[in-house]
Amino acid sequence: MNNKEFTSELAERLGYTIKDTAELIGSLLSDMVQELEEGNVIAVQGFGSFEVKKKAERISINPASKQRMLVPPKLVLSYKPSNTLKDKFK
Repeated sequence: MNNKEFTSELAERLGYTIKDTAELIGSLLSDMVQELEEGNVIAVQGFGSFEVKKKAERISINPASKQRMLVPPKLVLSYKPSNTLKDKFK
């Protein structure tokens, strides 16, 4: 399912226009990104939680040349599904 199909399906279920639903989804995602940028955790009951974690710097070795490289620290997005969602896929 792509974004257009998702928006159409959600609009049909909610009884809104596709344009209004697209704006609603855009607003929701924009707010979620803003919260994650501020370092907050977003928990959606029954779905899971999103969190930005900092990965420490590490040493990596190129297998072809055996050259060691320092990989700088970086921020990564982490998702942890809820137990309810995990149980649905067992």
